[in-house]
Amino acid sequence: MVISNLTTGSRTILHMNSFITGDFKRRGVDISGVAWQKEGETPCACCVLSLSNGSRTVVLSDTNLPDVTAEDFSQVDLSQYRWIHWEGRNAEEQVKMIKRVEEFNRSATEKERVTISVEIEKTREPLYQLFQYGDVVFVSKDVAKHFGFDSAPSALKGLYSRVRKGAVLICAWAEKGADAMGPDGVVVHSDAFPPEALVDTLGAGDTFNASVIYTLSRGGSLQKALSFGCQVAGRKCGIHGYDGIVPVKA
Repeated sequence: MVISNLTTGSRTILHMNSFITGDFKRRGVDISGVAWQKEGETPCACCVLSLSNGSRTVVLSDTNLPDVTAEDFSQVDLSQYRWIHWEGRNAEEQVKMIKRVEEFNRSATEKERVTISVEIEKTREPLYQLFQYGDVVFVSKDVAKHFGFDSAPSALKGLYSRVRKGAVLICAWAEKGADAMGPDGVVVHSDAFPPEALVDTLGAGDTFNASVIYTLSRGGSLQKALSFGCQVAGRKCGIHGYDGIVPVKA
């Protein structure tokens, strides 16, 4: 995660960053690992939600805020973590970060080992190298369709050769639920859990990923993780924002 330095920029930027860090603090999110940047401004997005179908249009004010680099990541104490997730962005730097974790894992005990997961969401060629670096790999519907697949099961079978030995590949397909496949070649499926009314889909994918990771990190089965991910993502789509998401029994 990167946020522009609180000590630089205009009063507006200062307010924006204070809002973000304050929001994290209220929710108990540890930001000790944030890479504070001395240059650039924190990006801002305006999200327009449709009352008729819950879809969203995002207008992004992209800025010159640098992405996290491998040098930034070198400051992270890996012994404090058991799972690290990467959303595909600056893939070349992220590969360097992941290789540092792999090196750490080679000398770590099973209990100390860090699980690596990656998400390939955007249809950008440089991101596809990340397929081979995750213990758990999330591939988006958009990327699957870009490769010519028309369903999650077909995408899993067609793309699994890209992941490393023993990995789990997961693909969510909106209202059709989600599927996953491990090294045994068996496709596991969960139906979607749509809300009574579609209110706000913004962040549903990230909510799904987080819920799957939460379940797997606690020893849950792949089937249980998929079902829990779809339940929580469905709940999120029925409310504005995230504060209304309550624990769902997996």
